[in-house]
Amino acid sequence: MLKSSGSSLFSQILKLFPRIEFQKLVSEYQSDKGSKGFTSWDHFVSMLFCQLASAKSLREITYGLKSCSNKTLHLGMASAPKKSTLSYANKNRSYELFESLFYIFLKNFSNVALHKKKKFRFKNKLFSLDGSIIDLCIDMFDWAKYKTTKGGIKLHLLLDHDGYLPTFAKITNGNVHEVNIARSLSLPPNSIVAMDKGYNDYRMYHEWTKKKIWFVTRLKENAKFDIVHDKLTPNKNNIVADQIIGLCSQKGIDECPVELRRVVFFDEEKNKTYQFLTNNLKLAASTIANIYKDRWEIELFFKHIKQSLKIKTFVGTTANAVRIQIWTALITSLITKYLKFISKCNLSLSNLIAILRWNLMVYHDLYKWIDDPFYTPPDERVNQPTLFD
Repeated sequence: MLKSSGSSLFSQILKLFPRIEFQKLVSEYQSDKGSKGFTSWDHFVSMLFCQLASAKSLREITYGLKSCSNKTLHLGMASAPKKSTLSYANKNRSYELFESLFYIFLKNFSNVALHKKKKFRFKNKLFSLDGSIIDLCIDMFDWAKYKTTKGGIKLHLLLDHDGYLPTFAKITNGNVHEVNIARSLSLPPNSIVAMDKGYNDYRMYHEWTKKKIWFVTRLKENAKFDIVHDKLTPNKNNIVADQIIGLCSQKGIDECPVELRRVVFFDEEKNKTYQFLTNNLKLAASTIANIYKDRWEIELFFKHIKQSLKIKTFVGTTANAVRIQIWTALITSLITKYLKFISKCNLSLSNLIAILRWNLMVYHDLYKWIDDPFYTPPDERVNQPTLFD
């Protein structure tokens, strides 16, 4: 438990990052070489402030830190950076330091997330896989080729359903197909991956089946298959059909010559029927449907970082600057989720972030504050003049 007397909430959040491990990354990437007084730690603090304070520009970052210059020593930095200094660092200091820092914090945080009660009874590791386009103006970000008249980059995430944390993230150009990222993943045997139809790849399905990596996805409308046999379906859970199938198109026969499973589910709320495709032949049909339904969590994660954090507008236009800002946003998402995990209050994550933003430089005990963000400590000021003095 951190002792917080005499330090701001922001300062206490920064103490969640082990400085020894941070300095090891600095040495590994030689990121302080030629820093001229603006260290990698100063850079990280500035960009984390950008996310937590929702700063819209370099000027807002520097002015925001400068306005509380008497508190920056508690943040481990001597003074607020100049706008030109921060701009130069975003352009020239490699984003890989921020990427590695994300995975270090994820590793430390995962131990907390494992204590979260699991939704499913099976012991398999459950993941969701998806990618989301972050639109960029092609005139300002001419390196971000996506479409003829549009610019964009793509954020690919693998979400671990134990705590709903991104266990893998990759930033690519907007025109990189999701399947290319899926093929590159190293997934543990007996894990289950939920994904949408954009990841349709028969060859990958076959490879995963041989490695005992199970997937749950939507069956494409034009998919050709033969029914090997029908499985018994219970008279509940809205399971319309549960079938063992074999792909019968030439491409399917050549690339995925194994038995698969088709589960048809009727959603009463949406009055819509869904066809799921999986290579797991043992789990209950209702569990297959619920696995795909829980894939919505990765959509919520993308929504969270786009609405609550700063990845729609950027404070730099170079590819390196954009990547630094996105990796810092992902780090911030881990921080806020961690605070939400250990908090006893019932606020939503977005509301907790908003209130934290308003109290970032306030001197409170962080662990008491997250349990009661609306608590106002007694006013310690004395002998304050009044209108009638």
